[in-house]
Amino acid sequence: MTVSRAALVTGGASGIGRATVARLHAVGWRVVLADLNAENGERVAAEFGPTVRFAPADVSVEADVARAVATCVADFGRIDCVVNNAGVGGAFGALTDIAVEHWDYTFAVLVRSVFLGIKHGARAMQAAGRGGSIVNTASVAAFSGGAGPQAYSAAKAAVVNLGRVAAAELAGDRIRVNTVCPGLIVTPLIGSDLEAARTVMNEAQPWPDLGTPEDVAEVIAFLAGDGARFVTGEEITVDGGLRAAGPRMQAAYGGDPRARGLTGVNRGSTGRPPTVRRV
Repeated sequence: MTVSRAALVTGGASGIGRATVARLHAVGWRVVLADLNAENGERVAAEFGPTVRFAPADVSVEADVARAVATCVADFGRIDCVVNNAGVGGAFGALTDIAVEHWDYTFAVLVRSVFLGIKHGARAMQAAGRGGSIVNTASVAAFSGGAGPQAYSAAKAAVVNLGRVAAAELAGDRIRVNTVCPGLIVTPLIGSDLEAARTVMNEAQPWPDLGTPEDVAEVIAFLAGDGARFVTGEEITVDGGLRAAGPRMQAAYGGDPRARGLTGVNRGSTGRPPTVRRV
């Protein structure tokens, strides 16, 4: 009898996370989706039925991440993959104006959360002795200046390196660690003006279509499964050729906030409002 595998997907209530939950569910995985936005998380889990569970979690808090991993093991008897996907736009503005608490918030959500997912996911996988897969979501912003807000870009670069470090450390346990690096994907993080996004990408992205969460979810599902059994320590860009063409993406985030004299922090789809002030 085939045993259904189980995964934890953080940020699973919207965007790339939700698409990943749907893709894994479609191929028979059982999934725990963790999210700060409880209303969205409960609703998405209910849409998929009993093989998808919701775990409320602030992914920057160790106890919450540990509890989400434990929920997967308790409810489904195992954990075979952790998808560290939760994210926010984070701090923006000139480096000389960004508040340190907004910088720290950005790194807590984007980097500390990945460390915590690796730490507690790998512990559970090691205890089971079956190996597993960890997939982290970074961004093409990790690879250049000007491809995203400064704190976001620096945090995503840290995620890329952390994936390599973890892959080398955990290979002996047959735990694979890989990173997906999306370009501009149509999620709540880019706002609601798709025509503006399309205009920007017509100039910057060689591929004629905007990227969708499903495009990224397909790659995550591949990395989660046996088809990628010899793939670890890698970064896979899912960006329509954007990185190859040399991105400058500030306009995709509503223009360069520094040029408009704005600073603050973008909290994404967490249900918590952004902070914006003029300098």
